[in-house]
Amino acid sequence: MISKLFKSRTVAKAATSVVPEGQRVYAVGDIHGCVALLDELIALIDADDAQRGPAETTLIFLGDVVDRGPASAAVVERLRNLVATRGSVRFLLGNHEEIFLGALDGEPKALRLFCRIGGRETVLSYGMDAAEYERLDYEELVHRLADLVPAEHRAFMSAFEDMIVIGDYAFVHAGVRPDVPLDRQRSSDLRWIRDPFLDHRAKLDKTIVHGHTMTDEVEHRGHRIGVDTGAYASGKLTALGLEGGEVWQVQTKGSPGSAPTA
Repeated sequence: MISKLFKSRTVAKAATSVVPEGQRVYAVGDIHGCVALLDELIALIDADDAQRGPAETTLIFLGDVVDRGPASAAVVERLRNLVATRGSVRFLLGNHEEIFLGALDGEPKALRLFCRIGGRETVLSYGMDAAEYERLDYEELVHRLADLVPAEHRAFMSAFEDMIVIGDYAFVHAGVRPDVPLDRQRSSDLRWIRDPFLDHRAKLDKTIVHGHTMTDEVEHRGHRIGVDTGAYASGKLTALGLEGGEVWQVQTKGSPGSAPTA
């Protein structure tokens, strides 16, 4: 059942943190190759942003834009175009982008893990048919990936950031090591950590906004806010809105595995 994919954790009210005056932030959870949900959410964000009045608006994508869903190639292209048509748009490198880039570099461990955690769907989204995918060995797959994945997509993902700090908030993909200062965090923790961060209960230097761990709804705690609502499984792609001390969410009502649009 889909519900088994999600962590079940007690939800607590978020502590008050502040975004600098005149700024508005939308932090988007894990897209995982669901381009139709991405298009739907961007339209909802635009409408929400417009009705709230003037502000310096920043979109932050929390990572894991690829794998599992049916249209990773289209998602990457949509996001590249978004940068060209909007003001401030920033991206965090998720563990799935890290593994994808490693697979493109021919790293054996990365390639094997990529194929186990939803990379098949990513490869197919770049134009390979399923029969060819099943026929290729790992070495052959590396060569075909080099042919199929545009250099622009690779360069785009390679430029994704590890952490973004705005006001009282720090945005990361997975979380932080609680006993380590923010400026000394390891990239591996920022992209992969789970229980040491998720089970932490005490105050942190900033309120951490993150994806990576799926929950049925946005998870508010005093020291962190989780925004991965499992788009590829639930059909719910979520953006967390932040302005001043206000916190809200914008969420799609699409269907799981939504197909790419033209």
